[in-house]
Amino acid sequence: MDSLFNGLTLVDTHQDLARNIISLINSENLFDDLSDSPKDWETAQMVELDHKPSPFESPVPVIHRPFEDALWDNVIEYPFKHWMRSRYSDGSFGVWYGADSLETSIYESAHHWYAGLLSDAGFTQPGAYVERRAYWVRCDAALINLKQKVLSHPQLMDLNDYSYTQSVGARLHHEGHPGLTTRSTRNLSGDTFAILKAQVLTTPRHAAHYSYEVTEESIVVKLDGKSLLLKIQHLGKG
Repeated sequence: MDSLFNGLTLVDTHQDLARNIISLINSENLFDDLSDSPKDWETAQMVELDHKPSPFESPVPVIHRPFEDALWDNVIEYPFKHWMRSRYSDGSFGVWYGADSLETSIYESAHHWYAGLLSDAGFTQPGAYVERRAYWVRCDAALINLKQKVLSHPQLMDLNDYSYTQSVGARLHHEGHPGLTTRSTRNLSGDTFAILKAQVLTTPRHAAHYSYEVTEESIVVKLDGKSLLLKIQHLGKG
């Protein structure tokens, strides 16, 4: 582990990162099962907003707050509140993952959906389907650069065993670093970002809607659930 940290450099990062999460293409009204009246739905939504703390201060909060809160919670804050095991966390702290491009975010998220969520549930048969939404999120931070170490430390790119990278993440989290950047293991021409501090992320904006569907040989990725973008070969569990 010591040799990994010797000679590391920082990447002064000021760019948009792609964040790809599960989300319905056509959103649902969460209160329509309580009443048939649209006015009741609006009242329920206002009550919810009035009792929800906001991380933002807007010059026109009546207009901006509901949208800013929803974007912040779903796109940035969620992994810092809901800790889980991942490549750079053993589950004892949260990590936010982003990518340098929408394409890289698709390859990474398609793998983790199929080989993680579906495989763990025993539901990898053809027809499995999910809708997702991609966002751009601004990152401003000096990040640890692990890209220069992937050849000398191939454990950083292991497709299945995360024990080494989890120990790296644990040290960076303990020492208070904002995060790191490294090569994508699912799209070798792309980069991924593991962010440990939510405060270096701002300005989430919608980028695109996608759908993923499992077939016999691949994961079919469509834009807006209609236009074919990619066919990703099944990568197996990892």
